[in-house]
Amino acid sequence: MASMDVGVADTGVDLARELIRRWRDDPGATYRSWFLWDERLKNFRSIRRGLGQVVTEIRAGTFGVAYRGSSLETVVHSVAEQRQIFKGADHAFLWKPKLRIPDIYENPDNQRAFGQLLDNCSCCDTAEEIIAHIRAIDALKIKGLGPAVANLLYFLHPTLVPPFNTAIVNGYNALTGAKVKLGSWDHFLAMRAGILDLNDRYRDLLSNDLGAIGGLLFDIGSGRYPAPPLDLAGGKDWLARLEEARAEARKLDKVASQQSESDRTHAEIQAWLRDLGLALGYDVWIAANDRGRLHAGVPLGQGCLQHLPDAIAVSPGADSIRLIDVLWLDQTQHVAAAFEVEHSTSIYSGIVRMLDLALSGGDLQATAGLFLVAPDAREADVRAQLRRPAFSRVADLDFAYLPYAELEKHREAIARFGSGLKAIKAISHKLP
Repeated sequence: MASMDVGVADTGVDLARELIRRWRDDPGATYRSWFLWDERLKNFRSIRRGLGQVVTEIRAGTFGVAYRGSSLETVVHSVAEQRQIFKGADHAFLWKPKLRIPDIYENPDNQRAFGQLLDNCSCCDTAEEIIAHIRAIDALKIKGLGPAVANLLYFLHPTLVPPFNTAIVNGYNALTGAKVKLGSWDHFLAMRAGILDLNDRYRDLLSNDLGAIGGLLFDIGSGRYPAPPLDLAGGKDWLARLEEARAEARKLDKVASQQSESDRTHAEIQAWLRDLGLALGYDVWIAANDRGRLHAGVPLGQGCLQHLPDAIAVSPGADSIRLIDVLWLDQTQHVAAAFEVEHSTSIYSGIVRMLDLALSGGDLQATAGLFLVAPDAREADVRAQLRRPAFSRVADLDFAYLPYAELEKHREAIARFGSGLKAIKAISHKLP
């Protein structure tokens, strides 16, 4: 199905390799703006947990007959928030009443088959097993349930299943000369095989994580970069067009610049919370994958705990807890407060990490103050998320919304005159 004539032109240049090199260096392309984005890996845990919730509800018969308000909508919305490459990921799962697709809401057998696919793929370890489970659901011919599900499977097995959308398919077809169709599992599996071949050929520039090559194909398919000529005869002209495309892309990089500013702001807020916690006499933990990030030339983890207390490190939710942006621990090594900074990332992911903390050890952390720290304008989004059934436990916990403006305005006074959490709670808004 796929023509793999991507190679060396009469210029002596491996055009695909040249494209990948330039793509990797482009700050606005998905490699730097999404694949290397620190928040990307933090979101894997929460999305996987959300998929587990979908499976649990389907198995128990409590999932319901509607997409809106379901646990599936919650997790797919979180996938769609993972920057531009997944924008629109929810379209395939939205209920289309006139067509009655995808037929996993009103048909209980189909719903259970979908849940079984997610459960089976979350438990298996090999590509052969995943493909067998895909073949099994394809054999059922569930109306409207196609390879868009691969976007969910990617977050379960990023080295085995590539992400999937229209732009990625268009990019793959342009790069290889294939004619992959969107709605066919057979076509998806053939494309997956071709993607693995490409990834092996250019592994030194890509990654075992298929999100990297998925991002490359997305940028080709969405028009940021032209694909090399398939006949390899127009290499010189293509290199000129590639340079023109890069120049044009620079004009579109305002969004990437804004994302970079968001990341800077995220680190800045973490630094504020770190310094405030230390001033109030707490031990401070910075998210494991953020400790080395610099703010004002200083690593965020400087002066903070290097290891979580044993009671937390061995708890069921430890993998998620160590990724919470900032923790304040009291002298008994219990978490006094936890902070998730949600400038522009998935609110859902931060809430899940907080729940993992609060529910991880009986009463151990259940009394911790849990704060979602975000711009004032995001409060409505947070409250809307917390009304979802998946977050019903939040009502039993000490959740609060801490606006940036209030933190910036009062943090120095709290550091000088405050004690405990009283002042922080005073400038926060109780949730939900």
